[in-house]
Amino acid sequence: MERNLLENYPVIIEIPVAWGEMDAFQHVNNIVYFRYFESGRMAYFERIKFSDMKSNNGVGPILAHTQCRYRKALTYPDTVAVGTRVSEIKEDRFTMEICLVSRKLQKVSAEGTAELVAFNYRENRKAPLPEEIRKNIEALEGRRF
Repeated sequence: MERNLLENYPVIIEIPVAWGEMDAFQHVNNIVYFRYFESGRMAYFERIKFSDMKSNNGVGPILAHTQCRYRKALTYPDTVAVGTRVSEIKEDRFTMEICLVSRKLQKVSAEGTAELVAFNYRENRKAPLPEEIRKNIEALEGRRF
């Protein structure tokens, strides 16, 4: 069922919930959800080769904004499926949507967004989104933006 909930997400990874991620209220601490989101973003970047580009021309992603809407509490033991997709591309940035699905509950536990800006780390300033990255996103998503 979790795959059905994530069928429109081209990148899906699974992360086991660690006992140490729970807080005093016996559910996964809210900040851990952002770590799961980060892992989903990194898996997506690997697929579109955005991390490789930074080493070649100095341009890579920088996180401008992120948010999370909590739906169902996660607890140990569980495994979280993290689905990641791009919903919008602009000249110098793109928006990602991330969905966390609890294997134990078979329900969405959280949804979030992240806005990533193309950044030239050598010149310490915003940069246009490289065309190669736009093409790689469109190929992975199976559509044009």
